[in-house]
Amino acid sequence: MAIFEDEPRKKPKAHEIGQDLSLLSVADLNERIGLLREEIARLEGELQAKGATKSAAEALFRR
Repeated sequence: MAIFEDEPRKKPKAHEIGQDLSLLSVADLNERIGLLREEIARLEGELQAKGATKSAAEALFRR
């Protein structure tokens, strides 16, 4: 916690891979699962976009 208003506040990490989960509540665990699912969806969307770009490039160079 910042003592003075002009001190930067430390932002807690949402999740760290391999982190000890034993001290987290059920609500905390559910929240983290939701965040991780959103991140997986974002990663899969980027993967699909890159795949579409790659397919378009391959089709262009096959001509």
